[in-house]
Amino acid sequence: MKRSTTGLSLALPLVMAACTSTPGLSDSDKLALYREHAGDPVPSFRYVGNITGWTPLGDDALVVRTRPSEAWLLDLFGPCQDLDYAPAITITQRMGEVSARFDEVIVRGSGASPTRMPCRIREIRPLDVKAIRQAEQDLREAATTDRSATPEGGIGMANPAAVHCAKLGGTSIARTSADGGQAADCRLPDG
Repeated sequence: MKRSTTGLSLALPLVMAACTSTPGLSDSDKLALYREHAGDPVPSFRYVGNITGWTPLGDDALVVRTRPSEAWLLDLFGPCQDLDYAPAITITQRMGEVSARFDEVIVRGSGASPTRMPCRIREIRPLDVKAIRQAEQDLREAATTDRSATPEGGIGMANPAAVHCAKLGGTSIARTSADGGQAADCRLPDG
């Protein structure tokens, strides 16, 4: 059967927005977040000619969004050259299906050569988009809490105890003792 190649070119702002959806996380941390919210591997996904975005997760994985509420984690066989820096990608497909072990991601338009070696898709996993959005929102809120925990004129570093408290789902409550000393308690959700 003949494979077709469907091009995907994204404007730079969309690519940058996709890459910065979770602030301050390394590619490996993002990959762990997505894997945490991925379903069991599937043999393929339906591709109806519209990819709304993509996010590289290092050089051997990426997220492809096919609808606002539908995304797929693609693990690749080995490293995919320049995936992190690509302004565009192409994904092969057959009769509207992208299949693990058969189809490929092709990096476009970066480096000296406009075309790179195809990167074969090893595994496809559906993503729980709603859960990922919530986890990303929680991370953004924690980052905001970290910034607000820094005193005015401070050196820009949050109190590590307050950060740990927030990660546990608690609330850091500041108190001042009779002698003017300051401390904070961590109130956890379970009391």
